[in-house]
Amino acid sequence: MDHSITYLMEFTNSPFEIKTIESELTKGKKDFPWSQSTGLSINLDHHGLHAYYKKIGEAIKNYKQIVLFGQTDSTVELFDILSEDNRFVKIIFEIKETDKMNVKQQHDCITKYFAEN
Repeated sequence: MDHSITYLMEFTNSPFEIKTIESELTKGKKDFPWSQSTGLSINLDHHGLHAYYKKIGEAIKNYKQIVLFGQTDSTVELFDILSEDNRFVKIIFEIKETDKMNVKQQHDCITKYFAEN
């Protein structure tokens, strides 16, 4: 996961199904000609990230255990937002900082994580 795209993988015995959630944030920056240092741009960034994290939360709200991994601080930001929502109180979260991975590496990471836990 990062600030632009999240890959959702459910650990099952059958082949992984991968769902993606994309942030509108990176698309929106191309549409606005003003500098990123403006207050309006910063507000749009914050609003865009919040909407992105909300979409992710909706997609994962029914799981019992979630592993958030990625190379940016987006995993911690998402966790902080979800921690404030009572729907996520019973979900076990773990955050793992990783280097950039392709889909096969992500699959292997999830498989290894759940085999060890």
